[in-house]
Amino acid sequence: MVEKTVKVINRAGLHARPASMIVEIAKDFSSSIHFYLDSSEINAKSVLGIITLGAAYGSEIKMTAEGPDEKAALDALEKVFNSKFEEE
Repeated sequence: MVEKTVKVINRAGLHARPASMIVEIAKDFSSSIHFYLDSSEINAKSVLGIITLGAAYGSEIKMTAEGPDEKAALDALEKVFNSKFEEE
């Protein structure tokens, strides 16, 4: 299992569009991917789960992945977080 922490740096936070982008990326990997914020844990392959996480601007999300492509999965997700979900 690998773990990374990312910060939500787009002003609108994790709303529907970024959630869809995350799921599209996560679905390309066979690893199990989860996000953690405060006491919440969600499956990163679920749009509804990501939206209900309620991650606003400045939130720090712990990501974990477990499986054969775990490192590549988190690297790809970190990249989209750092791109501000192409919103700015």
